[in-house]
Amino acid sequence: MSAIVIDQLTKRYRDSPALGPLDLRIGTGERVTLVGHNGSGKTTLLRVLTGLLDATAGAATIGGHDPASIEARRAVSYIADRPVFYDDLSVWEHVEYISRLHGTDDWEQRGVDLLDDIGLHDRIDDLPVTFSRGLQQRAAIALALCRPFDVLFVDEPFVGLDRRGRAALLDRLDSAHADGATIVVATHDPDAIGRAHRLVVLRDGQVIHDGAVDGLDLDAALDRDSPDHRVDDVPGDERDVGESDHSDAAE
Repeated sequence: MSAIVIDQLTKRYRDSPALGPLDLRIGTGERVTLVGHNGSGKTTLLRVLTGLLDATAGAATIGGHDPASIEARRAVSYIADRPVFYDDLSVWEHVEYISRLHGTDDWEQRGVDLLDDIGLHDRIDDLPVTFSRGLQQRAAIALALCRPFDVLFVDEPFVGLDRRGRAALLDRLDSAHADGATIVVATHDPDAIGRAHRLVVLRDGQVIHDGAVDGLDLDAALDRDSPDHRVDDVPGDERDVGESDHSDAAE
């Protein structure tokens, strides 16, 4: 059964193509690494799949549901490339709010263990909006993993992490996958690529490889000459009318 279905998905920012048309099927329990240079469409794809952006054309479903639906939001957790936090909530208050919102069993012990693993136990009473980039990334990881999920999307999670944080995240991804979660990680980290079942390479918003990493010259595939007309990570005020970029940390 496919956890994620993408049919002729296209995204444009005004007159600039960012993605597609794209067709993908990702099965339940698969662990997929998404690779591509900046501007290849990785972040745009993840934002569409998490319901933060509307597609220009085509469709995507998560467990048979529209990405913006309540059913999909319950099933999906997301570690974004740009973490967003509530200004007046501490790390622990974030964990409590999101855990309770999603009905997490034994959330207090789970939260303590998670924050200890990623090196934030001594900062639980601090405001994550005041943190450095690396500490904010750790907090974002904690908020995504403190709640139940069937599908986990992760966008460049290792940026700003030290060795301990990186190892802790890889271990947590291993555990989530062992528990049956479908995991899609956009990264260039070789360890993350090596642990994936499947590698999807994007270039100019198109899939140029979908399969095993073995035997693929990744650098050569990414460096092929191509028209430089794709855009990614376009600021919110430049997006098409009707699109949304929900910044609620609980989502």
